[in-house]
Amino acid sequence: MARIIPSVTRALRLLELFLNDQHPLSVPEIVDRLGLPRTTTHELVNTLIHNGYLRRDAKHSNKVFLGSKVIELGNVYAGKLDLIAEGRKIAEEIVAKCDETVQMAILDGTEAVFVAKVECSKMVRLVSAVGSRVPAHCTAVGKMLLTSLPESGINDLYQGQDKLKKMTENSIGSLSQLKHELSVIRKRGLSYDDCESNTDVRCVSAPIYNHTGKMVAAMSISVPVSRITSSKQDELAVIIRKGAEEVSRNLGYDI
Repeated sequence: MARIIPSVTRALRLLELFLNDQHPLSVPEIVDRLGLPRTTTHELVNTLIHNGYLRRDAKHSNKVFLGSKVIELGNVYAGKLDLIAEGRKIAEEIVAKCDETVQMAILDGTEAVFVAKVECSKMVRLVSAVGSRVPAHCTAVGKMLLTSLPESGINDLYQGQDKLKKMTENSIGSLSQLKHELSVIRKRGLSYDDCESNTDVRCVSAPIYNHTGKMVAAMSISVPVSRITSSKQDELAVIIRKGAEEVSRNLGYDI
């Protein structure tokens, strides 16, 4: 068994206090929470301050909080997390469960851009490609991504133009209709595409967030109308929500 250094463990336990106590702590408070001798705690605090992992509170010099080094480490970790790789990994798990096509998309202006796709094994399935673009207002993923914008952002994006291009008879055709749909999606937490981009396909989508809480992508399950039922749609909604939450969690988002 690998040797564990007790002093390092104590230092890490001290830093982890701030996961729950998200405010400055005094040495007596740290002693009380960790059950360490006061002298040992003072030494740990001074060492962590010296190395930039703790800092003295500006208003209360007898209290300490997380230092800049912790932020730097967090940013390095967050920056290395790969959205596409994480999304594809979970997409493969979802397809293994339901054997329907899963896609992940990001928002680029008024378009949804598909950045990952895992196909089902069935003969009849969605035909699309990574890198393809579709009007965001016509897709489940696109509508979900648009909910990340405030109403003013939606107005700016569509430049106040009320009429929107329709891909099918079921597509949203006006900005006012889109705003209403986005309001419903925000409350529901799921977005649906009822043959709005393809007359033969229905989709359900859920949001993906990064470590800052920003929506960075959306993931969907697409099913030919010949295979979809009300009960199956409900089942897929649960699966895609859990899958998107798992991707978000892997990106550092606190669910």
